[in-house]
Amino acid sequence: MRMVDLIIKKREGNELTDEEIRFWIKGYTEGSIPDYQSSAMAMAILFKGMTKREIATLTDAMEYSGEVIDLSDIAGVKVDKHSTGGVGDKTSIVLGPMVAACGAKLAKMSGRGLGHTGGTLDKLESIPGMNIAKTKEEMVKQVNDIGIAIIGQTKSLVPADKKLYALRDVTGTVESIPLIAASVMSKKLASGTDAILLDVTVGEGAFMKNMESARELARTMVNIGKSLNRNTVAVLSDMSEPLGRAVGNSLEIKEAIASLQGNGPEDLMELCFTSGSIMLVQANICKTREEAKAKLKSVIEDGSAFEKLCQMVEAQGGDVDCIRHPEKFEVSSKAIEIRAEKTGYIKKCDALEIGVAAMKLGAGRETLEDKIDMSAGVYLTNKVGAYVEKGDLLCTAYTNKDNYEEAINQIKGAYEIVDEVVYAQPVIREIVD
Repeated sequence: MRMVDLIIKKREGNELTDEEIRFWIKGYTEGSIPDYQSSAMAMAILFKGMTKREIATLTDAMEYSGEVIDLSDIAGVKVDKHSTGGVGDKTSIVLGPMVAACGAKLAKMSGRGLGHTGGTLDKLESIPGMNIAKTKEEMVKQVNDIGIAIIGQTKSLVPADKKLYALRDVTGTVESIPLIAASVMSKKLASGTDAILLDVTVGEGAFMKNMESARELARTMVNIGKSLNRNTVAVLSDMSEPLGRAVGNSLEIKEAIASLQGNGPEDLMELCFTSGSIMLVQANICKTREEAKAKLKSVIEDGSAFEKLCQMVEAQGGDVDCIRHPEKFEVSSKAIEIRAEKTGYIKKCDALEIGVAAMKLGAGRETLEDKIDMSAGVYLTNKVGAYVEKGDLLCTAYTNKDNYEEAINQIKGAYEIVDEVVYAQPVIREIVD
């Protein structure tokens, strides 16, 4: 079998056999197939697509290219949640303790942020002492003990994806839905959970800018999960403006704390209640989503969801005192208020612009080597649909940098204020199951 023949076959729009797909992934992972041939195959897939069977086989081959984690020592149904990324997305840090407080077992491996999208691991590491480098054995014990663990991915997990993702990033083939779906699902499947809830974000701050492409990606990933015998459901959520009000690592942790104490932003809580209700049904904790949503609300009201966050932080070496007293988090030396330049209704609060500006303030990284300022970010006082008078506070930017004018101008440009009444987009756009 020759790789060049497979490239030509896919270039002509023909289906690859299971054997051919496995030959490619195995050879590329081991180094016998070079980058230039894999980039040619990725480009052929971008233009010609793949069938459901091809995508499922590609995902399976990538999943088994390295270590596959066995979580059978954890009692009960193991649930996991994955977001395709966005701005202000601290959902896992709120949702995880909620579902765990309801009796579900959440064993989650998360990633870091890059560019305008924040990473769950970076947010957790803004908690002093927090250890996300747990072994598989430590994670299993923690989930059995308290029902939840959120840790970093092991280096041996899905090496095929690490190589292919880096290649796609520099060859203009990131936008291929079969390759995106296989990338996401191979990692989730290799992580060993029984049920997967996917949050596919859509809008300016998301990778998928429109509903058509977001829906296609969601359906593709749900089909992969089902074909490989995993209970998989996707929620399409709005990311045209930042989720919640806080953008930036410790700012988002503080918002997550407030949310678990019953003071969360409406859009964030709606996403958590909807996603959590699906996960509790997947975990066989509740029979219906309505019953599950009521249970989730009860663990917020009785404080057990907040206590679950405290248990997780303590189990992973974090300073629980900061969780109970969030005013102890480090605060940036500069707080720049951005005010409305006219009276009217906020029509736009562009998530991408806010996310990039937050990165420039120090809250994110342009390259994986960049060091993050955990206290930097943006707090949104007013969002889409709000009526503001000229001079009212729109948001506050936090930074320790001296040169922040470019970021401030970008934040100002993210807002659009109009005379007509504006209504915010519902955060839940669609459910695919």
